[in-house]
Amino acid sequence: MNIVLLDTLTYGNTSLAGFEALGDVTAYLTTTTEQTVQRVAQADVVVTNKVVISDAIMQASPNLKLICVAATGTNNIDHDAAARRGISVKNVAGYSTDAVVQHTFSMLFYLTGHSRYYDEYVKSGQWQKEAVFTHIGPSFSELHGKTWGIIGLGEIGRSVATIAKAFGANVCYYSTSGKNQTSDFEKTTLSRLIENSDVISIHAPLNPSTENLISHSELLQMKDGAVLLNLGRGGIVDEDALSVIIDVKPVYVGLDVLVKEPMTTPHPLLAIKHQERLYVTPHIAWTSVEARERLIAATIENIKTF
Repeated sequence: MNIVLLDTLTYGNTSLAGFEALGDVTAYLTTTTEQTVQRVAQADVVVTNKVVISDAIMQASPNLKLICVAATGTNNIDHDAAARRGISVKNVAGYSTDAVVQHTFSMLFYLTGHSRYYDEYVKSGQWQKEAVFTHIGPSFSELHGKTWGIIGLGEIGRSVATIAKAFGANVCYYSTSGKNQTSDFEKTTLSRLIENSDVISIHAPLNPSTENLISHSELLQMKDGAVLLNLGRGGIVDEDALSVIIDVKPVYVGLDVLVKEPMTTPHPLLAIKHQERLYVTPHIAWTSVEARERLIAATIENIKTF
């Protein structure tokens, strides 16, 4: 069996040795759109994270039997074409839940605790000049008693809600699909969630109903001092609107996802004046060592099962 891995750079240094027991493996660090046809042409199995497998790619690959998406989302695969051609598509769900939940709180505490300021204050030598043992600079508050609004109550959203509640926060949620409901937390409208929440975290997929869900009016509705975290998908938060509002309204924003990844230059978010209000990480919430190991193990198991 010919197995082709198209974008192994996305797995970091995670061992891929398990694939070798299943057939002849060809691995590429990255694959461009122009290279895909040639590289997939003789494959029985293709493993992709973000490389698009279109109808044209499938047509040019007569041996292709299985497409393994080493991720949860499968929007890079033409599912109708795969079904017509009898090609199976397998993904991996739930492998990164713990990692994303952990990164959500990491982003929150970095922003609300003004970690960058205090770290730089000490390392710059300023603390050594203080007359007393402590330095009280930018103020921070406790999470206990605050309202945390969850947008998207899937597995990740529920886990964040449970931990936020353990910190003593009052949790409410808005289901973007209308399908996810629970009596454990208060269900509310998007407008009420935005107006009342001290912390808002997004754990929803990108689709026509969530694209630019948080734009000018929603950002202006937020409480002064509130925190917005997007751990869902780029495009849910309007980046152009954010680049304007964040300089005129004291809100704090953490983004692990952007519309275009990697980030393009120039970018409106790189030009804002209040950089201390913005924390951007390069789509790393899912990338804990354990999550990547689970991802590869589950992908290998998908091939074995097939």
